[in-house]
Amino acid sequence: MITDADRRFLSRAVELAELALSRGDEPFGSVLVSAAGEVLFEDHNHVAAGDHTQHPEFAIARWAAENLTPDERAAATVYTSGEHCPMCSAAHGWVGLGRIVYASSSAQLSQWLRDLGCPDAPVAALPIQQVVPAAVVDGPDPELAERVHALHARRTGGR
Repeated sequence: MITDADRRFLSRAVELAELALSRGDEPFGSVLVSAAGEVLFEDHNHVAAGDHTQHPEFAIARWAAENLTPDERAAATVYTSGEHCPMCSAAHGWVGLGRIVYASSSAQLSQWLRDLGCPDAPVAALPIQQVVPAAVVDGPDPELAERVHALHARRTGGR
């Protein structure tokens, strides 16, 4: 269940997605929050230069592995504008991060992009729990998902 406190951090993830889009990148943003509610790390997509592994969720996993203990990682929450892709889900699972809260699902994104006439992605859109079965996941959030949908429509020119 997504709480009001979750929605505050989730809104920040969507703001980071908006920032990515304003910088010419794909609209994805993520925030890592400690068990005490402290923002530890935040980032947005950096794939415009051609390295499609530069996702914020992957950056969070790398940062957490280098800076947090296993217990701190397990107690942290990742808030993200879009559900993790399989690469980011795997990184999340291998690093041992805790709960994931997302604004829009992979299924929603896939449908939106199809509706916008975009070609299929080269990697299957799998739910996080299909990659990391024990993951604790909440989302999507209907209101914020519509904001994310609008960002993807802007990025593609509303094809």
